[in-house]
Amino acid sequence: MTFSIVGRADHPSGDPEWGIAVASKFLAVGNAVPAAVAGIGAIATQAMANVAYKAEALAHLDEGATAQVALERLLADDPDREHRQVGIVGVDAPAVTWTGSECFAWAGGYAGDDVAIQGNILTGPEVVEAMRLSWESSADRPLSRRLLDALAAGDRAGGDSRGRQSAALFVVREGAGYAGGDDIAVDLRIDDHTTPVSELARLLDLNDLYLTASTDDEKLPIDDGLRAELDERAQAAGRADFVAWVGAENYEMRVDEGAAPAWIDRRVLRIIRGEE
Repeated sequence: MTFSIVGRADHPSGDPEWGIAVASKFLAVGNAVPAAVAGIGAIATQAMANVAYKAEALAHLDEGATAQVALERLLADDPDREHRQVGIVGVDAPAVTWTGSECFAWAGGYAGDDVAIQGNILTGPEVVEAMRLSWESSADRPLSRRLLDALAAGDRAGGDSRGRQSAALFVVREGAGYAGGDDIAVDLRIDDHTTPVSELARLLDLNDLYLTASTDDEKLPIDDGLRAELDERAQAAGRADFVAWVGAENYEMRVDEGAAPAWIDRRVLRIIRGEE
């Protein structure tokens, strides 16, 4: 019912990230398939999905099991293992994928050191191959983008043979959540849509704008002249001043803190100026 990719990569900070991208002709696939914990690993469970696999696999990985050992433990205790499909990526290589013999055709997968790709009820093996090629050619991209690129490649290659309905993207890294409050870097779901993968891409752009911090290259110092302009534009938009506008528009991750911010994200500046 599904095609997915589970991957691990290093963030520019040097911290490892884990994530899953998944799409299906199935309502709210993001509710059933993906799970990940920063510092431990990630899993996709699908076909006749055993959602208990998520907590069980992550517990095995947390105890020090490799991805292969975690998979073996899941399958050993499951009489319906031949109906399951699973991809697991742990802390260390290699990743693993499993396709039971009773999964509906076309079904299969690929596993490398840091990635597990799998799908069932697909148009054919070209879906998994397109995802593999995308992953291997995008090592310079952020993990969230690599996963989404691979998912889109699989979708273009045919994807789920029954059609399209839902998609999801989940990425974790220690301290990556909003204001560092948790480890969730990306948690986006398209539950019911005619073009879910494209819609997921649109939401990832918004996620990066609202929920990720500006890089040094994206920061523009605010001098007195710019500060006056920002306050004037904020007041024209019905806010008391620029700081009030930032809070109302949810740009806290993209503007310096305090009553007199020292910098503004270059894109936020274009937005308040009406240039995009």
